Amino acid sequence: MDVLQCKTPSMVRKEIYIYLLAYNLLRCLMWSAGTTYGTPPNRLSLQGTRYHLNNFIFQLLAATSTKSLRIYQTLLKVIVHKVVPERPARSEARVRKRRPKAYPLMMKPRHELRQQLQTA
Repeated sequence: MDVLQCKTPSMVRKEIYIYLLAYNLLRCLMWSAGTTYGTPPNRLSLQGTRYHLNNFIFQLLAATSTKSLRIYQTLLKVIVHKVVPERPARSEARVRKRRPKAYPLMMKPRHELRQQLQTA
């Protein structure tokens, strides 16, 4: 069987659902941490939350129910410490530069430029 198999549409759909589920789980954790400790949830770091959840997940899975509640509260406290700073007026136009290279635009035909390089 080929290593680079084409995924079936249902598998792609399931993969997208898993990504959405993980994203919503992270957002729920951010919401819980923000509302519990009085920080606006939209100011918390999504990647910081993901990082801390990855660090705490094995402890949460191995703990008993009473201990897991304490670990969960600690996770929420740690998430709150990853606050994204306030950045007012951060809306910038999405534009592409005409030519992001350090070289000038080619304004003459290629054969003229070659001839110019050979005579120089």
